Amino acid sequence: MSLGTITLGHYLSLGAILFAMSVIGIFLNRKNLIVLLMAIELMLLAVNLNFVAFSHYLPLESNRMAGQVFVFFILTVAAAESAIGLAILVVLFRNRATINVDELDSLKG
Repeated sequence: MSLGTITLGHYLSLGAILFAMSVIGIFLNRKNLIVLLMAIELMLLAVNLNFVAFSHYLPLESNRMAGQVFVFFILTVAAAESAIGLAILVVLFRNRATINVDELDSLKG
């Protein structure tokens, strides 16, 4: 049984579904900071999927690496965002004993 070939539309649909799930995760769960960070990571991964799909389906061989180079930059930014976000989360939990976003609305030095 053959399911057929996977086209660019399939990859873009999957990227759009992942992006929509991350946006829904951000808007529905504004309580937990860890879930917000995970939703942002899912959003970046959806964009990465679209970049790789576009770079694979480009007609010119010389431009195929451009999307994959963007993916490496985005992965670097995502790794830095995760490390810094989790470090801030640990410091906030040590100081306030909570990671509830509603209780972290006041910033004090």
